[in-house]
Amino acid sequence: MSQGYSHGRVQEYWQSVWEREGVYRADDASDPTYVLGMFPYTSGELHMGHVRNYTITDAYARYRRMQGDDVLHPMGWDAFGLPAENAAYDRDTDPRSWTETCITQMREEMETMGFGYDWSREVTTCDPDYYRWNQWLFTRFYEAGLVDYEAATVNWCPDCETVLADAQVATKAVDSGGADDDADADVDTEDAESVEVCWRCETPVSQRDLDQWFFRITDYADELHEGLDDLGGWSEGVREIQRNWIGRREGATVTFDVDGRDATVDVFTTRLDTVYGGTFVALAPGHDLARELATEDETVAQYVDMVRNGPDGERTSGLDTGVRATHPLTGESLPVYVAAYVLDDVGTGAVMGVPAHNERDHAFARTHDLPVEQVVEPVDGSGANLPDEPFTADGMLTGSGEYDGLASAAARERLLDADGVEAHVTYRLRDWLISRQRYWGTPIPVVHCDDCGHVLVPDEDLPVELPAFVQTTGNPLDASDEFVRTACPDCGQPARRETDTMDTFVDSSWYFLRFLSPQLETAPFDTDRANDLLPIDVYVGGDEHAVLHLLYIRFFTRALCDLGLLDVREPIDRLVNQGTVLYDGEKMSKSKGNAIAPHEYGAETTRLFVLSAAHPRQDFEWTAKKVSTSYDLQQQVYGLVRSYTESDEVAARDEHAPHDTYLERELDRTIAAITADYDRFRFHRVVSEIHGVVRLLRRYQAYDTPYKYPYERGLRALTRVIAPITPFLGEELWSMLGEDGLVAEARWPEPLQDVPDYRIERELVRKTLEDVRGITDVVGIDAPERIELVVAQPWKYRAYEIARDADPDAAVVGTVMADSEVKARGEAAAEFAADVAEQKPGLEPALDPETEQALFEQATWLFEEEFGADVVVRRATDDPDDDLARKARPDKPAIHID
Repeated sequence: MSQGYSHGRVQEYWQSVWEREGVYRADDASDPTYVLGMFPYTSGELHMGHVRNYTITDAYARYRRMQGDDVLHPMGWDAFGLPAENAAYDRDTDPRSWTETCITQMREEMETMGFGYDWSREVTTCDPDYYRWNQWLFTRFYEAGLVDYEAATVNWCPDCETVLADAQVATKAVDSGGADDDADADVDTEDAESVEVCWRCETPVSQRDLDQWFFRITDYADELHEGLDDLGGWSEGVREIQRNWIGRREGATVTFDVDGRDATVDVFTTRLDTVYGGTFVALAPGHDLARELATEDETVAQYVDMVRNGPDGERTSGLDTGVRATHPLTGESLPVYVAAYVLDDVGTGAVMGVPAHNERDHAFARTHDLPVEQVVEPVDGSGANLPDEPFTADGMLTGSGEYDGLASAAARERLLDADGVEAHVTYRLRDWLISRQRYWGTPIPVVHCDDCGHVLVPDEDLPVELPAFVQTTGNPLDASDEFVRTACPDCGQPARRETDTMDTFVDSSWYFLRFLSPQLETAPFDTDRANDLLPIDVYVGGDEHAVLHLLYIRFFTRALCDLGLLDVREPIDRLVNQGTVLYDGEKMSKSKGNAIAPHEYGAETTRLFVLSAAHPRQDFEWTAKKVSTSYDLQQQVYGLVRSYTESDEVAARDEHAPHDTYLERELDRTIAAITADYDRFRFHRVVSEIHGVVRLLRRYQAYDTPYKYPYERGLRALTRVIAPITPFLGEELWSMLGEDGLVAEARWPEPLQDVPDYRIERELVRKTLEDVRGITDVVGIDAPERIELVVAQPWKYRAYEIARDADPDAAVVGTVMADSEVKARGEAAAEFAADVAEQKPGLEPALDPETEQALFEQATWLFEEEFGADVVVRRATDDPDDDLARKARPDKPAIHID
């Protein structure tokens, strides 16, 4: 072997050993730690986002395995979806062939990266053996009343030629402007300076009316919302995204009778106290009454069509329909508008326009010359800028009949008893639209019969398999007569098979369960096994899926519970969201031309860098300079072990010295710190600790002939703590050290002694070294001869702890001086008490004087090695002439340099 380390020369060997030994296979009879990364879409090659995600899960899985856990760490493929269909079309092939080629390439790249998966559990969602169970679960959901088939206005992407669920529509800014953010508004509105686009291709979406299949996720809206409070292992950011998407809002419904029609308009408001200020009613273009009026009036029809299918218009755009509605409390007849700022899927799709107290209503009213009537005024009498600006805060009611003089909150409660008003809770969440007009997805197991209606395909006839791919515009399944033409399962008459396929998020909503029993032929998963292993212990993926995958997976788990297939209602215990890899400030991607291939810098260098660059939640910038630091670290670790194990005769001392105790203790401190950091996914700090122990071992080796036992222990510990991040290097070092077995299965190192104060001990030595450097720099001492470190008297430690424990509102000096032992020190104690009182909020824990003195005695070699001076450590005396004793304090020894 050459002088340096290259994982490329050893990876095939260690991969074969791992496979032969079955290192990553989880025992079906065990109770493993379940570690899972969001499985990848089969794009054809790994990108740096994949690498970061899967390096996190792999490092943690390896760490847990070394801790003695059996670990379940599977991998599979999110293999359906429109991009594969488009890629196949561009390459004149079929989606299955393209997908299988991509899977082969990605699996090979994952093995090259050293990811330790249990490949015996591999699942592929485009395999009929998998999507058969999508269809089976669809049937169970249908039987339980969780599936609807209905005409609906849906989001349509003209480029993808398919409908999109609400969560798959993104908002894209078209200039620098933005919408108002009015927390008290009756409804949310579209930003007039933005456009709704497809989440995949960013093509502006339009609206269509189609018969579609829906999962009734709204049945679980309240539980999904309330359950977020119990997800302590999830980031608050993701939970807040889901809260906002579910959009639970408490308020009231106010019912307006439509003049001259047997119809009513219900509006939802959170500001019932402003009800007397209503001067118009506004309908969303998709509201039932707006649709009805469009069939009667061509002008209304044209406006509705323009708003629904055209580009975003002015936020104040609206049309007076000529219809009037009666205010239930005032009896006034109000004009009814169709308005662009009112959304179909927010609230009831109708707004009670209160221009005096709502920004959006105010802007609309000013444009259409509608009355602005104040009914809430500021409590402090400061006045409002009406009619130029609305007053949107709570206040005191005026112009509200019998409710005048009430505070807003009290009025909202009283008004709930009024005629035409009813307390109500609404949700922004809408049912999950799962229909897709594409080929490459799970066929929906339904047959449409002229006599029987839509009929479910019997379980024994599942899976309904996809036919051969036909390249065509629109939905290829519509072009396959062989697929479409079938017989009704109920009556046997000719019928038409459903040609919509399922949203691919259905595939990923339960795949984590299939991993538990991937070969099971009688059910989608083993219920008993699932109940034993769920929730997933650690799940890693991007928070961009907060209202897609992560919400759907929670819905699916609850639905499966209610079907009797599970006992666990939350699927994930601990969620780790990884940030983005940036290049020149932009997200790294092939489309931007700034992608770095994972293998370009070597697998383990890449793994080491992506974990060392930042906390998993944070974005980080890819820089070649920092990547080279990761490469150098591997070479340093390899060089330490190689130089020790390949020497003809290892020089080692038999006698024990104080600096050996420091090394032993620092190894304990390092192991404790690294263990805590692995547990908390702070891999960047793990790598920082590894850098530190490498520097320490090199300094120790250079300072004196190593004492064999702690030095070898240090090399073995270093090998094990770096192995989860650089697994090929870890195995190579473990072998060089002559250890039995594989490092992947080795026991995690443990401190030989308890080190509860390891962070305090380390910080004390670090700060003192910095203080000595600072003194020598300021004074200009190039070659100090003697360094004296003086540890404070015991009474100061007692006073320090009394001050730390003192009530923040108490007089700290008095509390300290109330102690008889401290008080006996007289003026010196009063001076010290005043000093610590000034620092009270920032007083950190301190060691006891005996431990602090012993620590510095063990660490004198670090000062000697760096400064080339004799080092003396002593306890401060009570001699009034001992000037250093006055300066010494807990956590900061006095320093004198000759």
